[in-house]
Amino acid sequence: MKKIFNIFAISATLMLSSCATVFTGTKQTVNIKTDPPAADIEVDGIKVGVTPMDVTLKKGFTGQTVSLKLNGYEAKTFQPTTTFNAVSVVNFLFVPGFIIDAATGAMMKYDPKVYEFKLEQKR
Repeated sequence: MKKIFNIFAISATLMLSSCATVFTGTKQTVNIKTDPPAADIEVDGIKVGVTPMDVTLKKGFTGQTVSLKLNGYEAKTFQPTTTFNAVSVVNFLFVPGFIIDAATGAMMKYDPKVYEFKLEQKR
């Protein structure tokens, strides 16, 4: 009985997993820098720190919205660029894996991994 349970557990794990989700995860860290430094970093409206800083973002078909704010400077808002995560190709024979990678956002990745901005002074 225990052997059947182990086989079932291993089979379920393999069938419900997908390559990109398992190997690269559903989040990715990017580095954000500003000139001048010490700008507040907001991700989807929530302050997460100040520049320069490594920021962990959820993966998806569109990047999360990042805002950079510093007193005396114009605010900068952007969505980091996402590209296809080649690890997802391993699922070419396993359609549920593609579906899981797409649903979790792991099918995409952030590229580049470093974002540098020169903030403009307010006039």
